[in-house]
Amino acid sequence: MHGVDDEEVIRERVLPQYLGWEDATLEPLAGGLINRTLLLERGDARAVLQRVSPIFSPRIHENIAAVTARLAEAGLETPRLVATRTGAPFVAGPDLGAGARGEGLWRLLTHVEGVGFDAVTTARQARSAGRLIARFHLALEGLSHEFVGLRANVHDTPAHLGRLAEVAATRGQHRLGADVRALAEQIAVAAEALPPLPVLAPRVCHGDLKFSNVLFADHEPPASERAVCLIDLDTVGPLSLAFELGDAWRSWCNRAGEDVPEARLDLDVMRASLDGYRDGWGRGLDAETRRALVLGVEWVSLELAARFAADAILESYFGWDARRFPGRGEHNLVRARGQWSLHAALVATRAARTDMLEQMLAA
Repeated sequence: MHGVDDEEVIRERVLPQYLGWEDATLEPLAGGLINRTLLLERGDARAVLQRVSPIFSPRIHENIAAVTARLAEAGLETPRLVATRTGAPFVAGPDLGAGARGEGLWRLLTHVEGVGFDAVTTARQARSAGRLIARFHLALEGLSHEFVGLRANVHDTPAHLGRLAEVAATRGQHRLGADVRALAEQIAVAAEALPPLPVLAPRVCHGDLKFSNVLFADHEPPASERAVCLIDLDTVGPLSLAFELGDAWRSWCNRAGEDVPEARLDLDVMRASLDGYRDGWGRGLDAETRRALVLGVEWVSLELAARFAADAILESYFGWDARRFPGRGEHNLVRARGQWSLHAALVATRAARTDMLEQMLAA
């Protein structure tokens, strides 16, 4: 085990709540920016232990349980919550490292064999991922569940823009204040120029389709080009398809990844993912939905640029890589510049993306 600094608390307070996992080994898993994740092993068995970020309500586990049950019924691979000895979906309490914001909630999930990638490596990979997401959406159509504990205003772009403007104006003494202020001015001008996003009826969506949330069968082709599962289901719930696929494309189509200031937009990846989505969905999409998909990725990339830029000063939300950056703010400023660069590239290719959607997803 490496780097699990609260092993004693986990072994004394968390693992005994799960039958058979008391003596499991623990190993940190890299990946997410929000939840802390550990791999548990006992012999040949594996499970995933997560300390859930306090940004999420404990009630999201009701959503996860309902969605994963439906996915399993439809034959899709999915992680499932493991109940505690008392049947609860998680372990929580002040003796689990609870802080001022209510940390201290741990959950155990079944382990799905698979490999995550930070960025798309081939068009075939993008096609398979697009098909899996369409199958995910289809499986959840008509799901009878009242979603609870959802975060408010997740894609309220005006609110994120307003927050950035306020932070840039009031936190000028921060070491990155001048850099953030200059970027905030560019983002504000771009937001004024964006056409309004068509309003679509919400459907049950994943809610956070960055590429690393798609698991593939193995590291090397052809297995690395077979998508098997979507992970990190904290954000499942009703959402516009424009935000769902917009978030996917801003992640998948940027060959440079999120941690560099200059994006590299690859429309071949978008085309491949659309081909897969059409195959998995089995039909086209209406004109209003297609228009929303054209603009959705532009809005999402600008919104995320604003969120990263604000957190470059606030330094309170997104995780960061201490091995590569001197501080959380510096990492988030690079991310903000990367999303801003991606947004500019997307706006420049709006006509090409419109033609692509018309050709591939016309009803």
